[in-house]
Amino acid sequence: MKSSSLSISTPATLVADAEASPASWGSLAASSVRAAVAVMLVAGIAYPLATTGVAQALLPHAANGSLIERNGQVVGSALIGQQFAGPAYFHGRPSATTAPDPAKEGASVAAPYNAGLSGGSNQGATHKDLAEAVAARVAQYRADNGLAADAPVPVDAVTASASGLDPHISVANAVLQLPRVARERNLSQEQVRHLVEQNTQGRTLGLLGEPRVNVLQLNLALDALQSAAKE
Repeated sequence: MKSSSLSISTPATLVADAEASPASWGSLAASSVRAAVAVMLVAGIAYPLATTGVAQALLPHAANGSLIERNGQVVGSALIGQQFAGPAYFHGRPSATTAPDPAKEGASVAAPYNAGLSGGSNQGATHKDLAEAVAARVAQYRADNGLAADAPVPVDAVTASASGLDPHISVANAVLQLPRVARERNLSQEQVRHLVEQNTQGRTLGLLGEPRVNVLQLNLALDALQSAAKE
């Protein structure tokens, strides 16, 4: 019968292993560095360049921020709302974004559609301040658009989106504002309705979301129509 022997490390063996470990650690470190460099080249350089190239080739407008230009000047983005307060313009969805208060360190002030601090108010449905803000917006919306005291108001007209940057309003919201805008601009309601229809986007892929109107594009179209009528 063959006898089996149990290998037992002696102090001399442990010393030999310890003396060999620096070379092993050096080999491991070199392998780690090579792997890190390879990942950096692929994920940090090659992949971003490839995706940027494909985006610029196939979707250049979207890849560059969906910017809107007028007379060679960038006036905004189709993806970010802007504040319109005049009665001759369609008003966008309320925005709860803020900005640092220049007069008081650590404080903030309201700054609608501030893309640098995108976010909502984070106030729940039962929050007292939110209820009061919505009630005030409802009253103002009805007054601005000549609606009855009990007239229904679209929810997007009196509540902010989660991002605070929503560039769209619902079709119902646009239709209720239409008479005011037409009156202020001395245009027929049919003319303004036609512009609303032109700037209405359908459901994404025909399924997702609801039809919506881009406020900035609609207001720019109104300005262009009025300028053309004066010439």
